[in-house]
Amino acid sequence: MKKSVLTRYRVMAYVTGVLLIALTLGVIAKYLLELDGADGFTRVVGIAHGWLYVLYLVFAFDLGSKAKWPVGKQVWVLLAGTVPTAAFFVERRISRELDAKVAEQPQAVAGA
Repeated sequence: MKKSVLTRYRVMAYVTGVLLIALTLGVIAKYLLELDGADGFTRVVGIAHGWLYVLYLVFAFDLGSKAKWPVGKQVWVLLAGTVPTAAFFVERRISRELDAKVAEQPQAVAGA
């Protein structure tokens, strides 16, 4: 497995996590605090999170299939983008686990 597969998963995990926290704060501002402008903010962030979550799913599934994860672990990682802050914890755990595996693999010889 290439390090780039892990890197793009990590980037999307952080993007998805940040947008989900922003969306959660927007929903709180819209419904609990009834702030002006929260409606537009929630709409924009919700759409962005929705589309980028799909990209996160693709990258996480690609990572899981290349890492040969069991189905339960794959589902756990895929659902991490739906719980605020979970993506950060899952990403950290997965990165620690796979960094060692990526480092163990022999590097391809340049020009070969």
